[in-house]
Amino acid sequence: MLLDDGKTIKNIIAAKIVKVAYPKVIAQDELGELITINTSEKQQDDPLFWESLKNILHAQLWVPVGRHFHQLLALDWIAPVAE
Repeated sequence: MLLDDGKTIKNIIAAKIVKVAYPKVIAQDELGELITINTSEKQQDDPLFWESLKNILHAQLWVPVGRHFHQLLALDWIAPVAE
């Protein structure tokens, strides 16, 4: 189930990766502004992370990014289904 305009979604922006060049990742938000994605040391040392980012770049997928810290989010926009 996708989140709508709940409080959680206000801290998440959609961004499209436009450049991957270790150690920088540049993305473009929905308004067309460029943002630098902050990566952790663990991500910087992970070759699979960089390969995944290149695949996301080539597929032109939009990814969830934290609004304030500009970090990629692992949990996407998906929330558990309410019972």
